[in-house]
Amino acid sequence: MMEAVIRLNDVRKNYYLGKAVVEVLKGISLSINKAEFVALMGPSGSGKSTLMNIIGCLDTPTSGDYFLSNQPVARMNDDALADVRNKEIGFVFQQFNLLPRLTALENVALPLVYAGVGKKERTERAKEVLERVSLGDRSHHRPNELSGGQNQRVAIARALINNPSIILADEPTGNLDSKTSAEIMKVFEQIHAAGNTLVLVTHEEEIAAHAKRIVRLKDGIVENPLSP
Repeated sequence: MMEAVIRLNDVRKNYYLGKAVVEVLKGISLSINKAEFVALMGPSGSGKSTLMNIIGCLDTPTSGDYFLSNQPVARMNDDALADVRNKEIGFVFQQFNLLPRLTALENVALPLVYAGVGKKERTERAKEVLERVSLGDRSHHRPNELSGGQNQRVAIARALINNPSIILADEPTGNLDSKTSAEIMKVFEQIHAAGNTLVLVTHEEEIAAHAKRIVRLKDGIVENPLSP
């Protein structure tokens, strides 16, 4: 039996506007197995961003259970959530979120600074993951000296630096042309082939097609089956 790294059981999320209750997630049950590659799709307002924030431990559900690597994270406080987030999840965003004054190597190594890892080990590990995304020869370039695709590779390398149990990518090709998008998706496919769990949020069918399974959301519920 495959090991589920992400398990959500009847997860609901409400927001309160004055006395009005806005139900965003209306009972999501979902399992994602270790080393799976899943695309999360849905129109604007379907709840996919809220679901991604909960999976990424950036938000907590109003009710229901969420287990990440068998840890019950739904009721954790902010400090505990931050700890889980830093150790278990690597994030890749549409906007890259790189620091302009730092080199590619320094940007990639940044999470290790916060984790208290020494400089020699930080540098070695950052070089290693930059090689993994075919950017070893660009390690001393700053973001303004790199193309959009290269900056996204730097962001992917940064997401990999802590050996997280899942990589969560939110519209990672949204700012890239179609050729560069295809190159970035090849990088994700290589990461998946190396054994990482990948959850990709996208509204583009051709990007979602790279995943091994597509989970579609509509009006706060999952439209298709729960598990592989």
